[in-house]
Amino acid sequence: MKQNAQVCGVDFGTSNSTVSVLDAGQSRLIPLEGSAVTLPSAVFWDSDGAAPLFGRAAIAAYIGGEDGRLMRGLKSTLGSSLIHEKTRVGNRALAFTEILGRFFGHMRAKLEVAQPGTRHAVLGRPVHFVDDDPEGDRAAQDVLADIARSVGFDHVEFQYEPVAAALHYEATVQTEELVLIVDIGGGTSDFSILRVSPKQRSRAERDSDILASHGIRVGGTDFDRLLSLAQVMPVLGLGSLINKGKTPMPLHYYHDLATWHRINFLYAGRALTELRQIRYDAAEPALLDRLIRVLEERRGHSIAMAVEAAKIMLTDTLATPIHLADVIGVDSGASRAMFEAAVEKPVDRIAGAIDVVLAQAGLRPDQIGTVFMTGGSSSLPVLHQLVRAHLPAARVATGDMLGSVGTGLALDAARRFA
Repeated sequence: MKQNAQVCGVDFGTSNSTVSVLDAGQSRLIPLEGSAVTLPSAVFWDSDGAAPLFGRAAIAAYIGGEDGRLMRGLKSTLGSSLIHEKTRVGNRALAFTEILGRFFGHMRAKLEVAQPGTRHAVLGRPVHFVDDDPEGDRAAQDVLADIARSVGFDHVEFQYEPVAAALHYEATVQTEELVLIVDIGGGTSDFSILRVSPKQRSRAERDSDILASHGIRVGGTDFDRLLSLAQVMPVLGLGSLINKGKTPMPLHYYHDLATWHRINFLYAGRALTELRQIRYDAAEPALLDRLIRVLEERRGHSIAMAVEAAKIMLTDTLATPIHLADVIGVDSGASRAMFEAAVEKPVDRIAGAIDVVLAQAGLRPDQIGTVFMTGGSSSLPVLHQLVRAHLPAARVATGDMLGSVGTGLALDAARRFA
């Protein structure tokens, strides 16, 4: 490679995505939607077959009532059987690989404006796309590599997302230290321990500085799902009885409705037909009427967005309404205490993952100088409490929650390709 090769980093996230380039040796994020450097990982397909919309424009079209289909959480299809299936979009059946390809193509077009001719990319990836499945993990990376090449990247490499965040953090350090990266994304939580210093950040070979990496398939969308199941789905019939009061409502309707990338599956005629039949034998038919209306009007993503907004509000407040009156006819509410009780299991899994990455590195908690927290859900108070309890002697630092991985990927691209 020549020293002046143009390189980039691509952080395709479950909730948000970024693209970074080098500018005078410094990494910067490029605009992807207007002046915004973050692009919500959302696609809206018009029922009439018009070109898809992306990001905030996609969400706005859905909220504005345009006839079509909103898709979010698409990264979660990687590593699952869904990635090789087709889904109905208007009068077309599209493979999920094609949908992801269109989203990547949109980002690639924005990159071509910012830095024409870029053909070398480092893509971020979670430590594990799927838990305890090395074959599925490799297959997920291969699919992502194929998609990147299909939109014009001739040379594609991968870097763990927490390692990329560490390279972003390293640009700020003044002395050598051991840093634990805690990256809580939309679909996964990833952890790396690295040795960072001003001297070492100029080295081309950094493998010896990466002491351990670990990841689990737990993220912000899981917190959304559990909050929704606890506070919203009961007013749509979760927990109510059918079959002359003998049987609880089937759970799978509510789990799908509370899971970003599964919402659209409920809009098929089969689910509505089943629910209309169940409704006649329901102890509380008014609750099922609400659920049926949500599916008829395709408002599932509106519920998910209201729940996500409430989760974010609980970062800075102890209680908040969940604004749903215009969707289901009634508002709900949430408290921080209730939320933290609902997410206890995934938080425990994150705590266990921190223990695992420390053990992999052969380190005691008191040997970590700084914990750098990044990712869209890393600001949740329950996670800061967890980190401080596990590593009481470490300094806790935060940076660009949505941009640190993307920024670090361009730095890694410079190391790999130049």
